[in-house]
Amino acid sequence: MIKSLRIQLTAWYLLFFTLLLILFSVFFYEVLSRALYQRLDQTLSSEAGTAAGLFRSEMTELNDEAPGAARETIAEVDSRNRLLAILDGDKLLAASAPVDKPELLQMVAQARHGEKTEFLTTIPSYGKAGARVVTQRFMFNGRTFIVLMVEPLDSIRNDLATVRRVLYLSLPLALLIAGVGGFLLAARSIAPLRWMADQARNITDKNLDSRLDIGDARQELQILADSFNELLSRLDQSFETMRRFVADASHELRTPISVIRGEADVALSHDRSPGEYQESLATIQDEARRLSRLVDDLLNLARADAGHLNLRVAEFYLNDLLGECCRAVESVAREKNIRLDCECAEDINFRGDQELVRRLVLNLLDNAIRYTPAGGEVSVKLEAAGSDLRIHVSDNGVGIAPETVPHVFERFYRGDQARSRQNGGFGLGLSIVKWIAESHRGSVQLSSKPGKGTVFTVLLHR
Repeated sequence: MIKSLRIQLTAWYLLFFTLLLILFSVFFYEVLSRALYQRLDQTLSSEAGTAAGLFRSEMTELNDEAPGAARETIAEVDSRNRLLAILDGDKLLAASAPVDKPELLQMVAQARHGEKTEFLTTIPSYGKAGARVVTQRFMFNGRTFIVLMVEPLDSIRNDLATVRRVLYLSLPLALLIAGVGGFLLAARSIAPLRWMADQARNITDKNLDSRLDIGDARQELQILADSFNELLSRLDQSFETMRRFVADASHELRTPISVIRGEADVALSHDRSPGEYQESLATIQDEARRLSRLVDDLLNLARADAGHLNLRVAEFYLNDLLGECCRAVESVAREKNIRLDCECAEDINFRGDQELVRRLVLNLLDNAIRYTPAGGEVSVKLEAAGSDLRIHVSDNGVGIAPETVPHVFERFYRGDQARSRQNGGFGLGLSIVKWIAESHRGSVQLSSKPGKGTVFTVLLHR
């Protein structure tokens, strides 16, 4: 199979052009043939009518002497290579050539006894290519006369043969020219594809900010170039996100590992008391838990991105789950002197992964408590409107700056000093919240005012 696009385009163009030329040639030949035969029929009919008129005039001048009038008529009519004959009924009065063909005599008989005054037909056996015959009957002084006009078809057949030869010779030449022109046209049409290929070949992960430029290309190729440039933009953004993710993950992993190594080195540097060893082991244990939690979060997000994390879907009461989450963080809120308010008295059933939804709510509560100062308030509210469920988690804490809002769901993102690593977070909590909501065909929205607080709204569908 031919894989070259240029050759395929040329072949299709040549095939279409061949069909077009053949159809045009057949149409032209048929129209020309029909026109030649029609013109011949009109000429024969006209000549026969003229001969009939002259014969009447001669009959008047010669006092009804039919043979003499017929001879004078044939002498006056320029019959050239035609056969002109005048008959009185079945009797031949005069003719420009012998009328001895049975077909001609049969036509005379048909004209003598037929209803039509004029007959047009073709006799194949007359001449080399046949002949066209017209018989015209007319009455004069009570007598029936017949004018017979015959013209061979040799000239028409020769003309049509010449036309066929011209077509046979011109078609291959026209197809050859069309093939060369189609090949050049295809090469010119796909030239921008070569430019695009050359430019795309030079784009690597080092210069994903480059874009294809094909100049004044056709609309279809411009659409292709724009689509490819959009793909490059998405790839560039994905690579940038991946680089930032790897850098942030490495930084987050390095901190607990450095603490663990430091504590272990200090503990092993010389003999210490059991109490000092316990303090070092407690620090190592805390950092190990922190490291384990970070690795679990990264693993879950990686599985989610790859589509390998299956939801364990089951029916449960969403209001009960919110109550459990509030009780789980109540001690933490009490330690920070933060009031925790949970409004979810109505029984609302929901079908989803209960553990993931619990983690979603706990992450939002943990985030709200972490960034709410002492004496503040955190509230959780569950609303149901038909098949739509909304979970509102609000606080009156430090809030989020407007320029930071579009990025808060990005992994490892921290917009300001208040939301720093010192507060105990990794920058993955809200990313996990967004992923869990979207995995349940939902979404997360937030509204915040710096210094006045933040409201996260999770929309789920039953």
